Amino acid sequence: MESELSFLISVLIICADISAGVLGIEAEIDQKKQQHHHDRQQHCRNPSSGAFAEGVAALVLLSIVHVTANVLGGYTYIRSKHDIKRATANKILAVTFFVLSWIFFAVSYSMLMVGTLANSRSNRYCSLRSRWIFLIGGIFCLAHGLVTSAFYVSALAASKEDKENVQQEDPANKRGA
Repeated sequence: MESELSFLISVLIICADISAGVLGIEAEIDQKKQQHHHDRQQHCRNPSSGAFAEGVAALVLLSIVHVTANVLGGYTYIRSKHDIKRATANKILAVTFFVLSWIFFAVSYSMLMVGTLANSRSNRYCSLRSRWIFLIGGIFCLAHGLVTSAFYVSALAASKEDKENVQQEDPANKRGA
């Protein structure tokens, strides 16, 4: 039952990140459809309300997925060189994918945020260069889904190994006492 639930959560992580990536790419398409208009001082785009809404939706989905995966995946850490030497492959993978998921999250969130702000109705963000920003953010969302799902699976496997190691050590300590 637990493995089926873990598989379902992993698939949901990937699907939600794919949805966020598709929303980011669709926001790029909506943004490209808007016609350019010229200001006296700068070259501005008409803000696209569709691109703005899709950007906000992608940001929300990306955030929900990232928080959910990190909460359900647990906290996997390696504190010292000694921990690295005795860490299992799953634990090393979990830590690696944890760091990568934060990197992909930061890049995709930043790109989607810049693209969304560029399409807000405020003229404050008119000078933001928003060419390909949503597309890059959407692609990084797709990669974030894969990396975050890999983190979740490897963190669960590392947690299971840690529990098994503790159970194996406990009877040995009780016999020696």
